[in-house]
Amino acid sequence: MFFKKILFPLLLLCIIKLNAQTTFYNLNTLQKIEIKFLQANWDYQMDTAKYGKGGDIMALWVKINGIQYDSVGVRYKGSSSYDSTYNKNPLHITLNAFKNQNHQGFADVKLGNSYADPSMIREVLSYSILKNYMDCPRANFAQLYINATYRGVYANDEAVNKQFCYDHFYSSSGNFFKCNPVVVPGPSTKSNLKNIPLAIDSSGYYNYYELKSNVGWNNLVAFTNTVTNVTANIETAMDMDRAIWMLAFDNVLVNLDSYMGVFAQNYYLYKDNNARYNPIVWDLNMSFGGFPFVGFSNTSMGSLPIANLQTLTANIHSADQYWPLINAVQNNPMFKRMYIAHMRTILNEMFVSNSYTTMAAQMQSVIDTAVQSDPFKFYTYPQFQNGMNTNVSVGSYSVPGISTLMASRIAYLQSTPDFTYTTPAISLITASSLTPAINSTVTITAKVLNTNTNAVYLGYRYFNSDRFTRVLMYDDGLHNDGPAGDNVYGAPFVFSSGQAQYYIYAENNNAGMFSPQRAEHEFYTLVGIPVAGPGQVKINEFIANNLNGVKNEYLLNADWIEFYNSTNSMLDMTGLYLTNDFAYHGKFCFPKNSFIPAYSYLIVWADKAVSTATFVHCNFKLTQAGDRVMLSNPAGAILDSARFGAQITDVSTGRCPDGVGTFTTFVIPTFKLTNCPVGINELTNINSSLVVYPNPSSNYFYVKTSDNNNSVIEITNSFGQLIYRFKETGLIKINCVGWASGIYFLRCDNFTSKIIISN
Repeated sequence: MFFKKILFPLLLLCIIKLNAQTTFYNLNTLQKIEIKFLQANWDYQMDTAKYGKGGDIMALWVKINGIQYDSVGVRYKGSSSYDSTYNKNPLHITLNAFKNQNHQGFADVKLGNSYADPSMIREVLSYSILKNYMDCPRANFAQLYINATYRGVYANDEAVNKQFCYDHFYSSSGNFFKCNPVVVPGPSTKSNLKNIPLAIDSSGYYNYYELKSNVGWNNLVAFTNTVTNVTANIETAMDMDRAIWMLAFDNVLVNLDSYMGVFAQNYYLYKDNNARYNPIVWDLNMSFGGFPFVGFSNTSMGSLPIANLQTLTANIHSADQYWPLINAVQNNPMFKRMYIAHMRTILNEMFVSNSYTTMAAQMQSVIDTAVQSDPFKFYTYPQFQNGMNTNVSVGSYSVPGISTLMASRIAYLQSTPDFTYTTPAISLITASSLTPAINSTVTITAKVLNTNTNAVYLGYRYFNSDRFTRVLMYDDGLHNDGPAGDNVYGAPFVFSSGQAQYYIYAENNNAGMFSPQRAEHEFYTLVGIPVAGPGQVKINEFIANNLNGVKNEYLLNADWIEFYNSTNSMLDMTGLYLTNDFAYHGKFCFPKNSFIPAYSYLIVWADKAVSTATFVHCNFKLTQAGDRVMLSNPAGAILDSARFGAQITDVSTGRCPDGVGTFTTFVIPTFKLTNCPVGINELTNINSSLVVYPNPSSNYFYVKTSDNNNSVIEITNSFGQLIYRFKETGLIKINCVGWASGIYFLRCDNFTSKIIISN
């Protein structure tokens, strides 16, 4: 289900999310993955490595949809889904374990074996639902072959790694933890974010969390203290909207192999540039009641029968100190109302509407034939066919049919008081200006009805990497909201960027409501400076080995890429993607306020440095031996691209004329300047009656003319302003002390010569 709402022209709901052009996670395509081992005892080696917590076993090659990658790392993964006696164990394939390679930008391939899931779609279906509400891995299905033997159908899940963090949180160097007990999990072994007061140092946390970044243990200790003891500060330490979505999702889908379950596990934490931890849901193969175990305090666990799964309370663990994040949400009145609002949105959009059954039927149709021939599946083909509505015994408990569980769960939740309260109704959302100027004040107004409304909030930010600021809206006639008491609420904010993202949240004493209802994951966008579209911005010039040319703000020579705005209006490149890997469009995301003036230029330094408020630096360098550059938007549309072969040191490649011409080489790069004057031939200084040297120059340069040259010679700057004019012959010394560094043009009759001044 795709949510879209138009308020006014240029005032649209904008969902800026990573959508790189990849087929590897296409839900309608069954992937084919083949592994070739030279080791005859490959299975034994992988079992041994799994038990001994060893590393990857090298496969001779792995083929993904026919594309071969040599020398690839492979290992078994999983906990309850792995067993050395299984013929179908979950796998982690690492394409870059021994060589620098990836498939469509993905180096890690995670394959789940549908253990404890007769329907074989729980994991993929759950991620397909969750992606509408928070950032999460993509997933689809794959057929696996090992040494030409078909091993069966697997769930193909995107890995949660540093690349995932960069894609979704715009950084990859923050503290990063996998929250699963490192030791064998049990009732008292939880990754529950509870502060450990008796721990002398961070080593007391080592059994419950796995550090995925270089540092972070002390920060995690401080974070658990906030979650457990200083909940008044929790919004500064954690993205609470994402946390609330996670808990709402786990509860609606009865996903007990999660933070909500007995082991409080199967999620990651990543600390972003706002110093807030972001939860990332992981491992959904036992959602929809496939893992029925709950904890009773910190001493025991029990298995719930299906009837209890169907009626799982929305406030489970709300008063239990061993689930402090749930305590923090349930015991904060606003968070609790937001939690129920998010639960209501998931329930209505995905389950009351029966969208989930449509999605499930499509998924089962994609894998049906492959499942029939799967020699190592854990369940029969009829059990797969009936996995939506038939309960199946798995050891000591029963796994419910997905629709069997959810039909009763819908009825139960809708009957509880939290779901029967009257919610505020939000409408007529309006901005005081549809195209606001930067640093102007904009007022957002909204009409909010239903009795006992006690607070209305505006949440706003300027870019995806920012945190939302939440401010009160007023119906007092003093905030550009019209007459007081007319149920129209208003709040102003300073429009300090090219665009702003916002949402409305309103609550009464019992219930809350968001607009859009998927906020903060989705939001409205107000555009002041439009984002560059197809045909508007071009890759104009680049240099792949800059040793002696222009320097960046750190006074270092670095490669650079120049973009040209071919329109008569300023454009915003914020949120566009730049890459030198055509298989992965989202390698670099332009930071906020990446403006490019009309008929002008924007430079991106390709040096892996960090962008600042003034200068843009991308996270890759250009290769002198030959490389590629691509500019695209979040929808996957390619705005421009260029391929190039071996480059000469200090020589750039650019379009002539700007933006529209074919690429040619420039011995003297024209950094942020017109690449070539239209309609004028360039003097080459070879066999010419006019010679300029030294070039580049500083302090002075010489112009040598023939004795019979009677023409007027003019020197202009890049803006066309006349700097020097003479009519002399022979050798003339030109003093250029005080001239600004840059490109100048010496014109004589129909000839032009570029002069570069570096003072």
